[in-house]
Amino acid sequence: MATIQNPIISGMAPDPSIIRVGDDYYIATSTFHWTPAVQIFHSTDLVNWQLLTYALTNHEIDLRGTSTPAGIWAPHLSYDPTTKKFWLAYSHMQNMAGREFNSDSFAMWATDIEGPWSKPIYLTSIGFDPALLHAENGKHYLSILEWETRTGYQAPGHIVIAEVDLDNGGIIGDWHRVTTGFTTRGCAEAPQLYQHNGYYYLILAAGGTGYAHGVEIGRSKRIFGPYESDPTNEPIITSSPNHLFSLGDPDAGHFEMFNPKAQIQKSGHGSLVQTTDGEWYVAHLMSRPLPNTKLNPLGRETALQKMTWTADGWLRMADGSNLAKATVEAPKNSSDVRQDLTLNDIHEDFQGATYDNRFMTPYREQKSAWVNTTSNPGQLTIKGENSFFSKLNPAIMATRATSFNYSVTTQLTFKPTHYSQTAGLGLYYDSNNWVYLHLTQAENESGTVLKLLQAKLGERIDHVFTEIAVPNSTAELQLTYVNGSLSLFDRLPEQSAWTPFGKTLDVTYLSDEGVNGDPGEIGGFTGLFNFIGSVDAYQHNSHAEFNYYTVINHEQGDHNNGK
Repeated sequence: MATIQNPIISGMAPDPSIIRVGDDYYIATSTFHWTPAVQIFHSTDLVNWQLLTYALTNHEIDLRGTSTPAGIWAPHLSYDPTTKKFWLAYSHMQNMAGREFNSDSFAMWATDIEGPWSKPIYLTSIGFDPALLHAENGKHYLSILEWETRTGYQAPGHIVIAEVDLDNGGIIGDWHRVTTGFTTRGCAEAPQLYQHNGYYYLILAAGGTGYAHGVEIGRSKRIFGPYESDPTNEPIITSSPNHLFSLGDPDAGHFEMFNPKAQIQKSGHGSLVQTTDGEWYVAHLMSRPLPNTKLNPLGRETALQKMTWTADGWLRMADGSNLAKATVEAPKNSSDVRQDLTLNDIHEDFQGATYDNRFMTPYREQKSAWVNTTSNPGQLTIKGENSFFSKLNPAIMATRATSFNYSVTTQLTFKPTHYSQTAGLGLYYDSNNWVYLHLTQAENESGTVLKLLQAKLGERIDHVFTEIAVPNSTAELQLTYVNGSLSLFDRLPEQSAWTPFGKTLDVTYLSDEGVNGDPGEIGGFTGLFNFIGSVDAYQHNSHAEFNYYTVINHEQGDHNNGK
């Protein structure tokens, strides 16, 4: 029997929205302040998934200046069989200060999942997490969270539904407030509508983005309700089945709900799909804390659970529980399928005009003016720009960290002419939290040296007493990450062995819970990235040449707990 090993998509891949069209499955996930925006993954067996494309690639958005973790939230994929169009709804969260949560929601369509996509069609600014239902009656409906800002009202707000105008934008008629949640966990959001056996089913995320997260469900004979709650009054999928009364809490980490017996944590925010053979699965987000901690550096990842319908029409996990599992039965027709855990490895030698599509950039678009393989064929040229503290124009090419035990390696040539010019390899969470091993100008302004710079909770930490000379301005750099500890290595052209650089660093703070300094709160919900990049705060005219970029994951046999 083939099995699905969770997560099916490792690293930053939260808020999964899954659909099947023919024999192909697609999942869209959030990207926040990263570009290209909205990752779309593809599978033919539900077991092996690869990044296929991105949706927002044609200057539809400007994320420069975005504060973590705002940006592009909770994309929702759907397919209208009548028009044979793929639809993508998403929210652009622009402001979270004062808990105002100013967000505009849009929809786009394409006849091919790889695009081109239409220009965004404005839907609403009432809240976030929009989802579309192309109903059997030929109408289209939009469900979304109406964000509550009034003092004394239940937060985060109501789930609302309206008919939507997909030709001209906006809604038709009025919004209908249908629920504030189907359990006592509160924090109902991410509504997704489905039609099944004469009912409209409304699947919600509940309990906040932390350890109380879950998937809950209600149903109605009419699209605008009233909706009845699942009779168990508990989530149908969660990592923490204990009862929780948390109505009115707009969002919380709920660290008290951490389940030490669960292999995967924070399971919630689900999306339903039926296979070609009539089997049912829910894609949902999950997290894996570092061993013996409640810190999640890889952010929120994507998992699958096998589901079934009860005789009285309620959705349940196939094993009869509501505890999300790390290992799940694969579809019956995939008995010979093996899960390829090397799909997360990367080796890019930059020999072509394009490069691995897993490279992403914070805040800004990837444009050939600052990053390309054509200026020096066979190398990736990165033009130095803003400091990495910048939310405007950092010159960073990054890939999602997908394991607790991996190495990332590169070789670069860089000849700085000013002390503010740097290029190198590092780890990055956001503009206030990163580690950067880099070439720069020697302090005597003659020659090149290798140095280490770090950002922690916005503080600049310069490791001034650790540096080596790089006579030819060329070096190989390697970072090895093991359960939150980072070892750094270098190798110069005349050397055959790697040399340790400085001391091992504790980088556990590069995690969702570690980036605001308060261990009792979630500071973000994006995830750790590995990167190559360059800085030039002098004239913006220096260039770094990278010969290759390799990521090798070393936990292929046990990628659930980091051991």
